[in-house]
Amino acid sequence: MELNKEMTAQESLTLIAETINNSRKDVIRRSGRYYIIWGALLTFFSLLIYLLWKTSGNAAWNNLWFAMPLIGFPLSRMLKAKDGAGQEKNIVTSTVGGIWTSFCVFACSVAVFCLVYGLLTNNAIGNIVVGASLTAMIVLLFGLAETVTGVALKNWVIKIAGFVTGIGGIIVYYVTGTNKEQMLIFTFAGIVLMATGLIVKRQN
Repeated sequence: MELNKEMTAQESLTLIAETINNSRKDVIRRSGRYYIIWGALLTFFSLLIYLLWKTSGNAAWNNLWFAMPLIGFPLSRMLKAKDGAGQEKNIVTSTVGGIWTSFCVFACSVAVFCLVYGLLTNNAIGNIVVGASLTAMIVLLFGLAETVTGVALKNWVIKIAGFVTGIGGIIVYYVTGTNKEQMLIFTFAGIVLMATGLIVKRQN
């Protein structure tokens, strides 16, 4: 009787492990499309803002960033709707969703701080330093979020891509130097994200 109970408990643990593993594989398989979409949007908007900023000399073109989620979120919802019943919420999807929600909260909070700081102070040098470092902070947070996602999904491609995005983005930041060329950091991140999506789709 004790042996039967032990076997039942062991079978339950095995079933739970298999279920989580299957969910992880399913999330990885589906994530390729989202990486490609957001990578393409990030690449497009960063290049567009960079070119408009460079030709006009007006940093106000950065407001175009607000258009990116207006396009990206509906596209993501459309893909999710196509998946239908295959997108039930579970511990894996909740974990991945929590990671990227945390990234959005941190990135938006840092951006709002920089905006408010710029409006409330007249320190030109301070505004330049805060504004310039914002790009580096966001790309570093982005790379960290992607790496942690790779850890949660146990996928080396996503882990490496996140590391390359975060650390590589910082390198691009220091190499480019000037304000306008900072947009190339996001172009770099977008290209890496698209490549990640293509590799993940090919793997699955």
